[in-house]
Amino acid sequence: MLETGIKGRQEITVTKENSASAVGSGLLDVFATPAMVALMEKTAWMSIAPYLDEGEGTVGTKLDLAHTSATPVGMRVWCESELIEVDGRRLVFKVEAFDDKGSVGGGTHERFIIKNEKFMAKALAKKDAQ
Repeated sequence: MLETGIKGRQEITVTKENSASAVGSGLLDVFATPAMVALMEKTAWMSIAPYLDEGEGTVGTKLDLAHTSATPVGMRVWCESELIEVDGRRLVFKVEAFDDKGSVGGGTHERFIIKNEKFMAKALAKKDAQ
């Protein structure tokens, strides 16, 4: 059963591949905002994955984030998440990213618990309807 207070942590190193210049979100070799978003989503879903039933997963539905400080290639970045609200299948996380000099961004992230098979069937039906 999911309850508030579940925490997660994931860490990566900033590389050319996850820089703004590589992902198309800017021209500089600093940690890209889309890469920060991906790290935050990963941290949140992985933190609660062990608590889900067989065949369940989560999907991200909402982000309210600020990217407040640049991190250059070669530095490590980590994200910490905390489940702060459980409303049926709706989950809300507080997320914050850091590098060795301090906070680089944060906010809230919402996810929904889904049945994987049912969700994929609905998604694939969109393609079949073309």
